[in-house]
Amino acid sequence: MHKTAILAITLLLLLVLVGAGCAGNKEATIDPAKLAVFKPLPDKVPAKTGEHLEERVALGRMLYYDPRLSKDQKISCNSCHDLAKYGVDGEPTSEGFKGQRGARNAPTVYNAAIHFVQFWDGRAPDVEEQAKGPVLNPVEMAMDDQKHVLAVISSMPEYVDAFKKAFPDEKDPVTYDNVGLVIGTFERGLLTPSRFDQFLKGDQAALTPEEKAGLATFLANNCQTCHAGALLGGNLYQKIGVMKPYPDTSDPGRANVTHSDGDKLMFKVPSLRNIEKTAPYFHNGKVPKLEQAVAQMGDYQLGKQLSEAEVAAIVTFLKTLTGEVPAGYIKQPELPKSTAKTPKPIMGD
Repeated sequence: MHKTAILAITLLLLLVLVGAGCAGNKEATIDPAKLAVFKPLPDKVPAKTGEHLEERVALGRMLYYDPRLSKDQKISCNSCHDLAKYGVDGEPTSEGFKGQRGARNAPTVYNAAIHFVQFWDGRAPDVEEQAKGPVLNPVEMAMDDQKHVLAVISSMPEYVDAFKKAFPDEKDPVTYDNVGLVIGTFERGLLTPSRFDQFLKGDQAALTPEEKAGLATFLANNCQTCHAGALLGGNLYQKIGVMKPYPDTSDPGRANVTHSDGDKLMFKVPSLRNIEKTAPYFHNGKVPKLEQAVAQMGDYQLGKQLSEAEVAAIVTFLKTLTGEVPAGYIKQPELPKSTAKTPKPIMGD
């Protein structure tokens, strides 16, 4: 064959191969209008009251880490919502007083202040109110009553002084409502922006082609119907088992709060922020792997049998929602020392 012909054929083959490669690397096209259902995380969440924030955050941080707010003085807020581990303990359900376990998975506290309500069943309106619940819950921290909590705090002069600095206009600032207020104020700073936020702000290079393909798959399957907004969730209730009955009906969900049959199996839709770091999944904590959770949501909520490729693509996208833990903000402080007046731990039978 003539050398010119051989060269021409070689060039043609190269063009075909290059063309095929380019076609294989073509990025998924995402309709900007569909991205409008999402929002970047805010830079900060306003405090419930804007006074003496520095003092209140510092006090809330101490109380968050203090196990003396529990009956046996072994369990702190951080025990079940470990800030170094994306705000969870990695357990299906958390261990409380005397080894008891609740019925629901402990959700992450990161970005929780943006949720429209707190707890899986929405029984608390905000993080300040939520913070007061576990301390008195007999299965969790199990303090007898508010008086017992305040007796522990008031027994330590450093805590009393800290409350006076945080609430200088109050005659008796060591109150149970103020305990919840300062812990909630601290939790409002637990934000974890991720690469997805940069993408939403216009940085197309913030996500890889594979991650954009995963986002396109997420959108194509209408996952955003429930998982939208800044949290990709956390802004509505939904029945678990919309398209196919969910097998575990032991927990009535929001019906525990409203006592309405219409609210059976209704739960707050969880945020997908940091979802790869917060296993196990669902309100009962019975699903250990993210891939399983995605596949089950397709089945029970969408009525679809997602392919392995679709599940893998969605998981690839979900990993872009993992932010950085704010190491400086969550650094464990030195706690006040107990005194002779500090009530002793009650270990139970």
